[in-house]
Amino acid sequence: MRFDRRELAGAVADVGVLVPIAVALIVGNGLSPTAVLLPAGLLYVAAALVYRLPVPVQPLKALGAIAIAKGLGADEIAAAALLLGLIFLVLGRSGLIDLAARAFPRAVIRGVQLTVGLLFLTVAWRLVTEPPAAFAGHALDAAPAVALGALVVAAALLLRRRPVSLALVAIGVVAVAVTAHGEAALGPSALALPSLDGATFWTAFLVLVVPQLPLSFANSCLATADAARVYFGEGAAERVRPGRLAQTFGSANLLAGGIGGMPVCHGAGGLTAHVAFGARTGGAPLAMGVALLVLALGLGAGLPGLLAAFPLPILAGLLAVAGLLHVGLLRDLSGRREWALALLVGGLGFGVHLALGVAAGLAAWWLARGLRRAGLVPAQAPK
Repeated sequence: MRFDRRELAGAVADVGVLVPIAVALIVGNGLSPTAVLLPAGLLYVAAALVYRLPVPVQPLKALGAIAIAKGLGADEIAAAALLLGLIFLVLGRSGLIDLAARAFPRAVIRGVQLTVGLLFLTVAWRLVTEPPAAFAGHALDAAPAVALGALVVAAALLLRRRPVSLALVAIGVVAVAVTAHGEAALGPSALALPSLDGATFWTAFLVLVVPQLPLSFANSCLATADAARVYFGEGAAERVRPGRLAQTFGSANLLAGGIGGMPVCHGAGGLTAHVAFGARTGGAPLAMGVALLVLALGLGAGLPGLLAAFPLPILAGLLAVAGLLHVGLLRDLSGRREWALALLVGGLGFGVHLALGVAAGLAAWWLARGLRRAGLVPAQAPK
Protein backbone atom coordinates (compact mmCIF):
# COMPACT_ATOMS: atom_id res chain seq x y z
CA MET A 1 0.00 0.00 0.00
CA ARG A 2 1.07 3.55 -0.71
CA PHE A 3 0.52 6.61 1.48
CA ASP A 4 2.09 9.47 -0.49
CA ARG A 5 0.41 12.80 -1.26
CA ARG A 6 -1.32 11.59 -4.42
CA GLU A 7 -2.70 8.53 -2.67
CA LEU A 8 -4.07 10.68 0.15
CA ALA A 9 -5.47 13.17 -2.36
CA GLY A 10 -7.31 10.32 -4.05
CA ALA A 11 -8.55 9.09 -0.68
CA VAL A 12 -10.58 12.26 0.02
CA ALA A 13 -11.82 12.80 -3.55
CA ASP A 14 -15.20 11.15 -2.95
CA VAL A 15 -16.35 13.21 0.05
CA GLY A 16 -18.79 15.06 -2.20
CA VAL A 17 -21.09 12.02 -2.07
CA LEU A 18 -20.52 10.96 1.52
CA VAL A 19 -20.83 14.22 3.46
CA PRO A 20 -24.18 15.62 2.16
CA ILE A 21 -26.09 12.36 2.61
CA ALA A 22 -24.48 11.67 5.99
CA VAL A 23 -25.36 15.16 7.27
CA ALA A 24 -28.94 14.91 6.04
CA LEU A 25 -29.46 11.50 7.68
CA ILE A 26 -28.00 12.76 10.96
CA VAL A 27 -29.82 16.09 11.09
CA GLY A 28 -33.04 15.25 9.27
CA ASN A 29 -33.63 11.57 10.09
CA GLY A 30 -32.17 11.40 13.57
CA LEU A 31 -29.41 8.84 12.98
CA SER A 32 -26.53 8.72 15.44
CA PRO A 33 -23.41 10.37 13.91
CA THR A 34 -21.21 7.55 15.15
CA ALA A 35 -23.59 4.95 13.70
CA VAL A 36 -23.54 6.79 10.36
CA LEU A 37 -19.76 6.88 9.93
CA LEU A 38 -18.76 3.65 11.68
CA PRO A 39 -20.00 1.19 8.98
CA ALA A 40 -18.50 3.37 6.24
CA GLY A 41 -15.13 3.50 8.00
CA LEU A 42 -15.03 -0.25 8.65
CA LEU A 43 -16.04 -1.04 5.05
CA TYR A 44 -13.29 1.26 3.73
CA VAL A 45 -10.74 -0.62 5.86
CA ALA A 46 -12.11 -3.97 4.69
CA ALA A 47 -12.00 -2.82 1.05
CA ALA A 48 -8.35 -1.84 1.44
CA LEU A 49 -7.41 -5.23 2.84
CA VAL A 50 -9.60 -7.36 0.54
CA TYR A 51 -9.11 -5.61 -2.81
CA ARG A 52 -5.79 -3.75 -2.33
CA LEU A 53 -7.14 -1.14 -4.75
CA PRO A 54 -9.00 2.18 -4.19
CA VAL A 55 -12.44 0.55 -4.04
CA PRO A 56 -14.82 3.23 -2.73
CA VAL A 57 -17.48 3.30 -0.04
CA GLN A 58 -20.58 5.45 -0.49
CA PRO A 59 -24.01 5.86 1.08
CA LEU A 60 -26.83 4.05 -0.68
CA LYS A 61 -27.95 6.97 -2.82
CA ALA A 62 -31.51 6.01 -3.83
CA LEU A 63 -32.28 4.75 -0.34
CA GLY A 64 -30.79 7.85 1.25
CA ALA A 65 -32.65 10.24 -1.03
CA ILE A 66 -36.00 8.54 -0.40
CA ALA A 67 -35.45 8.30 3.36
CA ILE A 68 -34.51 11.98 3.51
CA ALA A 69 -37.42 13.10 1.32
CA LYS A 70 -39.99 11.08 3.27
CA GLY A 71 -38.51 11.80 6.69
CA LEU A 72 -38.24 8.12 7.60
CA GLY A 73 -36.85 7.24 10.99
CA ALA A 74 -33.84 5.24 12.06
CA ASP A 75 -35.88 2.03 12.44
CA GLU A 76 -37.05 1.91 8.80
CA ILE A 77 -33.55 2.76 7.56
CA ALA A 78 -32.05 0.03 9.77
CA ALA A 79 -34.56 -2.52 8.49
CA ALA A 80 -33.71 -1.64 4.89
CA ALA A 81 -29.99 -2.00 5.62
CA LEU A 82 -30.54 -5.46 7.13
CA LEU A 83 -32.65 -6.61 4.18
CA LEU A 84 -30.21 -5.31 1.56
CA GLY A 85 -27.26 -6.72 3.48
CA LEU A 86 -28.83 -10.18 3.61
CA ILE A 87 -29.91 -10.11 -0.06
CA PHE A 88 -26.52 -9.11 -1.43
CA LEU A 89 -24.57 -11.35 0.93
CA VAL A 90 -26.57 -14.36 -0.24
CA LEU A 91 -26.41 -13.38 -3.93
CA GLY A 92 -22.68 -12.76 -3.70
CA ARG A 93 -21.78 -15.96 -1.86
CA SER A 94 -23.98 -18.10 -4.09
CA GLY A 95 -22.26 -16.85 -7.24
CA LEU A 96 -25.55 -15.69 -8.77
CA ILE A 97 -24.34 -12.11 -9.25
CA ASP A 98 -21.19 -13.25 -11.06
CA LEU A 99 -23.35 -15.48 -13.24
CA ALA A 100 -25.78 -12.66 -14.04
CA ALA A 101 -22.89 -10.31 -14.85
CA ARG A 102 -22.01 -12.42 -17.89
CA ALA A 103 -25.31 -11.45 -19.53
CA PHE A 104 -24.46 -7.74 -19.47
CA PRO A 105 -22.65 -6.39 -22.56
CA ARG A 106 -20.12 -3.58 -22.22
CA ALA A 107 -22.44 -0.98 -23.76
CA VAL A 108 -25.15 -1.60 -21.13
CA ILE A 109 -22.62 -1.20 -18.32
CA ARG A 110 -21.35 2.01 -19.94
CA GLY A 111 -24.95 3.21 -19.94
CA VAL A 112 -25.13 2.56 -16.20
CA GLN A 113 -21.92 4.54 -15.74
CA LEU A 114 -23.34 7.37 -17.86
CA THR A 115 -26.40 7.45 -15.58
CA VAL A 116 -24.19 7.69 -12.49
CA GLY A 117 -22.06 10.44 -14.02
CA LEU A 118 -25.13 12.50 -14.92
CA LEU A 119 -26.58 11.96 -11.44
CA PHE A 120 -23.32 13.20 -9.88
CA LEU A 121 -23.48 16.36 -12.01
CA THR A 122 -27.13 16.93 -11.06
CA VAL A 123 -26.48 16.48 -7.35
CA ALA A 124 -23.47 18.81 -7.57
CA TRP A 125 -25.59 21.51 -9.20
CA ARG A 126 -28.31 21.19 -6.57
CA LEU A 127 -25.81 21.38 -3.72
CA VAL A 128 -24.94 24.94 -4.72
CA THR A 129 -28.29 26.11 -6.10
CA GLU A 130 -30.66 24.41 -3.64
CA PRO A 131 -28.58 23.69 -0.50
CA PRO A 132 -29.97 20.90 1.70
CA ALA A 133 -31.81 22.07 4.78
CA ALA A 134 -29.23 20.31 6.94
CA PHE A 135 -26.63 22.87 5.82
CA ALA A 136 -28.80 25.87 6.77
CA GLY A 137 -26.79 28.62 8.38
CA HIS A 138 -23.60 27.77 6.49
CA ALA A 139 -24.70 27.73 2.84
CA LEU A 140 -23.91 30.65 0.51
CA ASP A 141 -26.36 32.30 -1.86
CA ALA A 142 -26.70 30.54 -5.21
CA ALA A 143 -24.64 32.95 -7.36
CA PRO A 144 -21.45 33.00 -5.26
CA ALA A 145 -21.81 29.28 -4.49
CA VAL A 146 -22.03 28.43 -8.21
CA ALA A 147 -19.02 30.66 -8.95
CA LEU A 148 -16.93 29.05 -6.22
CA GLY A 149 -18.05 25.59 -7.31
CA ALA A 150 -17.00 26.34 -10.89
CA LEU A 151 -13.63 27.53 -9.60
CA VAL A 152 -13.21 24.27 -7.70
CA VAL A 153 -14.06 22.27 -10.85
CA ALA A 154 -11.55 24.24 -12.93
CA ALA A 155 -8.81 23.89 -10.33
CA ALA A 156 -9.49 20.19 -9.86
CA LEU A 157 -9.40 19.47 -13.60
CA LEU A 158 -6.34 21.60 -14.35
CA LEU A 159 -4.34 20.40 -11.34
CA ARG A 160 -5.61 16.84 -11.23
CA ARG A 161 -2.08 15.39 -11.44
CA ARG A 162 -1.20 17.27 -8.27
CA PRO A 163 -2.77 16.64 -4.84
CA VAL A 164 -5.41 19.34 -5.45
CA SER A 165 -8.26 17.43 -3.79
CA LEU A 166 -6.19 17.15 -0.60
CA ALA A 167 -5.66 20.92 -0.64
CA LEU A 168 -9.37 21.57 -1.25
CA VAL A 169 -10.46 19.31 1.59
CA ALA A 170 -7.85 20.97 3.83
CA ILE A 171 -9.41 24.35 2.99
CA GLY A 172 -12.79 22.89 3.90
CA VAL A 173 -11.48 21.62 7.24
CA VAL A 174 -10.07 25.08 8.03
CA ALA A 175 -13.44 26.61 7.20
CA VAL A 176 -15.12 24.14 9.56
CA ALA A 177 -12.64 24.97 12.32
CA VAL A 178 -13.31 28.69 11.91
CA THR A 179 -17.10 28.61 11.58
CA ALA A 180 -18.04 25.66 13.79
CA HIS A 181 -15.32 25.55 16.43
CA GLY A 182 -17.92 25.63 19.20
CA GLU A 183 -19.57 22.45 17.90
CA ALA A 184 -16.66 20.10 18.62
CA ALA A 185 -17.18 17.48 21.33
CA LEU A 186 -15.00 14.53 22.17
CA GLY A 187 -16.22 10.96 22.24
CA PRO A 188 -18.73 8.93 20.24
CA SER A 189 -22.40 9.73 20.01
CA ALA A 190 -24.85 7.35 21.64
CA LEU A 191 -25.80 4.16 19.77
CA ALA A 192 -29.28 2.68 20.03
CA LEU A 193 -30.50 -0.69 18.80
CA PRO A 194 -33.33 -0.28 16.29
CA SER A 195 -36.87 -1.30 17.21
CA LEU A 196 -37.96 -3.69 14.46
CA ASP A 197 -41.20 -5.53 13.70
CA GLY A 198 -42.96 -6.96 10.67
CA ALA A 199 -44.60 -3.66 9.71
CA THR A 200 -41.25 -1.86 9.83
CA PHE A 201 -39.60 -4.45 7.60
CA TRP A 202 -42.50 -4.35 5.12
CA THR A 203 -42.39 -0.55 4.88
CA ALA A 204 -38.62 -0.63 4.47
CA PHE A 205 -38.84 -3.25 1.74
CA LEU A 206 -41.48 -1.47 -0.34
CA VAL A 207 -40.29 2.10 0.12
CA LEU A 208 -36.50 1.74 0.36
CA VAL A 209 -35.26 -1.69 -0.73
CA VAL A 210 -37.15 -2.10 -4.01
CA PRO A 211 -35.94 1.21 -5.51
CA GLN A 212 -32.36 0.58 -4.31
CA LEU A 213 -31.91 -3.01 -5.52
CA PRO A 214 -31.36 -2.34 -9.25
CA LEU A 215 -29.00 0.55 -8.55
CA SER A 216 -26.87 -1.50 -6.15
CA PHE A 217 -26.76 -4.46 -8.53
CA ALA A 218 -25.93 -2.40 -11.63
CA ASN A 219 -23.65 0.26 -10.15
CA SER A 220 -22.19 -1.15 -6.93
CA CYS A 221 -21.51 -4.60 -8.38
CA LEU A 222 -21.34 -4.65 -12.19
CA ALA A 223 -20.19 -1.10 -12.98
CA THR A 224 -17.65 -0.95 -10.14
CA ALA A 225 -16.06 -4.24 -11.21
CA ASP A 226 -15.94 -3.04 -14.81
CA ALA A 227 -14.40 0.32 -13.84
CA ALA A 228 -11.71 -1.50 -11.84
CA ARG A 229 -10.86 -3.55 -14.93
CA VAL A 230 -10.70 -0.41 -17.09
CA TYR A 231 -8.42 1.43 -14.65
CA PHE A 232 -6.23 -1.44 -13.44
CA GLY A 233 -6.37 -4.05 -16.20
CA GLU A 234 -7.46 -7.66 -16.26
CA GLY A 235 -5.43 -8.38 -13.13
CA ALA A 236 -8.06 -6.52 -11.11
CA ALA A 237 -10.90 -8.56 -12.60
CA GLU A 238 -10.40 -11.56 -10.32
CA ARG A 239 -10.10 -9.50 -7.14
CA VAL A 240 -12.85 -6.96 -7.83
CA ARG A 241 -15.61 -9.33 -8.94
CA PRO A 242 -19.29 -8.34 -8.76
CA GLY A 243 -20.06 -11.17 -6.35
CA ARG A 244 -17.20 -10.24 -4.08
CA LEU A 245 -18.30 -6.60 -4.00
CA ALA A 246 -21.80 -7.75 -3.07
CA GLN A 247 -20.40 -9.72 -0.15
CA THR A 248 -18.31 -6.90 1.30
CA PHE A 249 -20.96 -4.20 1.20
CA GLY A 250 -23.67 -6.72 2.12
CA SER A 251 -21.77 -7.59 5.31
CA ALA A 252 -21.29 -3.90 6.13
CA ASN A 253 -25.02 -3.28 5.82
CA LEU A 254 -25.78 -6.02 8.36
CA LEU A 255 -23.63 -4.04 10.78
CA ALA A 256 -25.23 -0.73 9.76
CA GLY A 257 -28.69 -2.16 10.31
CA GLY A 258 -27.75 -3.66 13.65
CA ILE A 259 -26.63 -0.32 15.11
CA GLY A 260 -29.13 1.94 13.34
CA GLY A 261 -26.52 3.40 11.00
CA MET A 262 -26.21 4.56 7.40
CA PRO A 263 -26.54 1.87 4.68
CA VAL A 264 -23.45 1.80 2.46
CA CYS A 265 -22.26 0.35 -0.84
CA HIS A 266 -19.45 0.52 -3.36
CA GLY A 267 -19.81 2.66 -6.47
CA ALA A 268 -18.22 3.07 -9.89
CA GLY A 269 -18.37 6.86 -9.64
CA GLY A 270 -16.47 6.76 -6.37
CA LEU A 271 -13.79 4.58 -7.94
CA THR A 272 -13.40 7.14 -10.72
CA ALA A 273 -13.08 9.92 -8.14
CA HIS A 274 -10.40 8.09 -6.15
CA VAL A 275 -8.40 7.14 -9.25
CA ALA A 276 -8.75 10.52 -10.98
CA PHE A 277 -7.06 12.34 -8.11
CA GLY A 278 -4.17 9.92 -7.64
CA ALA A 279 -5.21 6.80 -5.72
CA ARG A 280 -3.69 3.59 -7.06
CA THR A 281 -3.51 1.19 -4.10
CA GLY A 282 -5.37 0.10 -0.99
CA GLY A 283 -3.65 2.91 0.87
CA ALA A 284 -6.40 5.35 -0.14
CA PRO A 285 -9.36 3.41 1.28
CA LEU A 286 -7.34 2.49 4.35
CA ALA A 287 -6.51 6.15 5.05
CA MET A 288 -10.12 7.18 4.47
CA GLY A 289 -11.41 4.37 6.65
CA VAL A 290 -9.14 5.28 9.55
CA ALA A 291 -10.15 8.95 9.23
CA LEU A 292 -13.85 8.05 9.36
CA LEU A 293 -13.31 5.78 12.36
CA VAL A 294 -11.47 8.57 14.19
CA LEU A 295 -14.34 10.97 13.44
CA ALA A 296 -16.99 8.42 14.44
CA LEU A 297 -15.38 7.39 17.71
CA GLY A 298 -13.40 10.51 18.62
CA LEU A 299 -15.71 13.37 17.55
CA GLY A 300 -19.06 11.69 17.00
CA ALA A 301 -20.83 13.71 19.69
CA GLY A 302 -20.18 16.98 17.83
CA LEU A 303 -20.30 15.78 14.24
CA PRO A 304 -23.69 17.25 13.19
CA GLY A 305 -22.44 20.82 13.50
CA LEU A 306 -18.97 20.07 12.15
CA LEU A 307 -20.05 18.25 8.99
CA ALA A 308 -22.81 20.77 8.24
CA ALA A 309 -20.20 23.56 8.21
CA PHE A 310 -18.13 21.97 5.42
CA PRO A 311 -18.26 24.31 2.37
CA LEU A 312 -20.77 23.05 -0.19
CA PRO A 313 -18.93 24.51 -3.23
CA ILE A 314 -15.96 22.23 -2.47
CA LEU A 315 -18.19 19.18 -2.12
CA ALA A 316 -20.10 20.11 -5.29
CA GLY A 317 -16.92 20.78 -7.26
CA LEU A 318 -15.31 17.46 -6.40
CA LEU A 319 -18.57 15.65 -7.14
CA ALA A 320 -18.94 17.39 -10.52
CA VAL A 321 -15.40 16.47 -11.55
CA ALA A 322 -16.03 12.83 -10.63
CA GLY A 323 -19.21 12.94 -12.72
CA LEU A 324 -17.45 14.40 -15.77
CA LEU A 325 -14.61 11.90 -15.61
CA HIS A 326 -17.02 9.02 -15.06
CA VAL A 327 -18.90 9.91 -18.24
CA GLY A 328 -15.50 9.68 -19.93
CA LEU A 329 -15.58 5.90 -19.47
CA LEU A 330 -17.76 5.81 -22.59
CA ARG A 331 -14.75 6.66 -24.76
CA ASP A 332 -13.91 2.98 -25.35
CA LEU A 333 -17.25 2.34 -27.09
CA SER A 334 -16.99 1.61 -30.80
CA GLY A 335 -19.61 1.79 -33.52
CA ARG A 336 -23.06 3.32 -33.62
CA ARG A 337 -24.74 0.28 -32.06
CA GLU A 338 -22.71 0.42 -28.86
CA TRP A 339 -23.13 4.19 -28.56
CA ALA A 340 -26.86 3.97 -29.22
CA LEU A 341 -27.26 1.25 -26.60
CA ALA A 342 -25.24 3.13 -23.97
CA LEU A 343 -27.17 6.34 -24.62
CA LEU A 344 -30.47 4.45 -24.40
CA VAL A 345 -29.56 2.99 -21.00
CA GLY A 346 -28.11 6.27 -19.76
CA GLY A 347 -31.01 8.38 -20.97
CA LEU A 348 -33.69 6.17 -19.45
CA GLY A 349 -31.64 5.54 -16.33
CA PHE A 350 -31.12 9.24 -15.71
CA GLY A 351 -34.50 10.49 -16.87
CA VAL A 352 -36.78 7.74 -15.56
CA HIS A 353 -35.19 4.92 -13.52
CA LEU A 354 -32.03 2.88 -13.81
CA ALA A 355 -33.94 -0.41 -13.70
CA LEU A 356 -35.95 0.62 -16.77
CA GLY A 357 -32.79 1.74 -18.58
CA VAL A 358 -31.00 -1.55 -17.91
CA ALA A 359 -34.05 -3.61 -18.88
CA ALA A 360 -34.48 -1.69 -22.14
CA GLY A 361 -30.78 -1.95 -22.92
CA LEU A 362 -30.67 -5.70 -22.35
CA ALA A 363 -33.83 -6.22 -24.40
CA ALA A 364 -32.42 -4.18 -27.30
CA TRP A 365 -29.07 -5.97 -27.17
CA TRP A 366 -30.52 -9.49 -27.11
CA LEU A 367 -33.04 -8.61 -29.83
CA ALA A 368 -30.29 -7.25 -32.06
CA ARG A 369 -28.18 -10.32 -31.38
CA GLY A 370 -31.04 -12.61 -32.37
CA LEU A 371 -31.66 -10.66 -35.58
CA ARG A 372 -27.98 -10.84 -36.50
CA ARG A 373 -27.91 -14.59 -35.96
CA ALA A 374 -30.99 -14.90 -38.14
CA GLY A 375 -29.27 -12.87 -40.85
CA LEU A 376 -31.89 -10.16 -40.75
CA VAL A 377 -29.41 -7.36 -39.95
CA PRO A 378 -25.72 -6.93 -40.88
CA ALA A 379 -23.21 -8.48 -38.49
CA GLN A 380 -21.17 -5.27 -38.41
CA ALA A 381 -22.61 -1.87 -37.62
CA PRO A 382 -21.17 1.21 -39.36
CA LYS A 383 -18.52 3.08 -37.44
